[in-house]
Parts: sequence; structure tokens; C-alpha cells
Amino acid sequence: MSRTIISTENAPKAIGPYSQAVQVGSTVYMSGQIALDPATGELVEGGIEAETRRVLDNLTAVAQAAGGELSSVVKFTIYLRDLSQFLVVNHIMAEYVDEPFPARATVGVAALPRGAAVEIDGILEL
Repeated sequence: MSRTIISTENAPKAIGPYSQAVQVGSTVYMSGQIALDPATGELVEGGIEAETRRVLDNLTAVAQAAGGELSSVVKFTIYLRDLSQFLVVNHIMAEYVDEPFPARATVGVAALPRGAAVEIDGILEL
């Protein structure tokens, strides 16, 4: 099965040797996004709320570039530097996805690229 690389200027460029997303068949594997502003390449300020919204906006842009929507994500993985922020991230995520909710895992991590507080990746079914 062939792979199609998904890329959009509406999400940050990859900061390493990876693609924003890769489509195989009708499945799109979206790379982890941190709260980088696509226009500046800088981490947004404003705490976990602002970072989470920027991350989800970035993932929305990648999903749309693939021809889908965030509502078509079947699984998210969330990486948090501070698991006490779990409820804040849940509240914001509920603004971006509707029932039936996707599968999800949340992992506490010691550090994320560029000092980010949250990173989220997803698997999208077209």
C-alpha cells in the first residue's frame, strides 16, 4: 500500500526528520503537535489552556489538509508534563470533539520538545 505525505502551512513545520502526517489507505497518522504558532514557529504563551488550544488547532489544520476533520480522529495520545493539568486538557478537548468520542491515552512525561507542556498526536480515519 502506498504512503502519501500530508503537509500544510497552517500547522508548524516539522522540527525534525518526520512528516506532519502520513496517509496509508484511508488512515492518516498525525505526528505529535506541540503549541508552536505556524506563523512564527515559536511556542505560544498563556499556559496549558493556550497551549492545548494551539495544539488542537494545529491538529485540525493537519486533519483538514488530509481531507478530514478532527471529529474523524479515532485515537488521540496526549503527553503531559504535569498530569495535574489532565482536567484542564479534558475540558478544552471537549470543545474540539463531539460524541462519540475517540479512543485516547494520556501519558505523563518528564519533558517535551521546546519546553512544551502538552503534545498530542492522533490517528484519523477518512
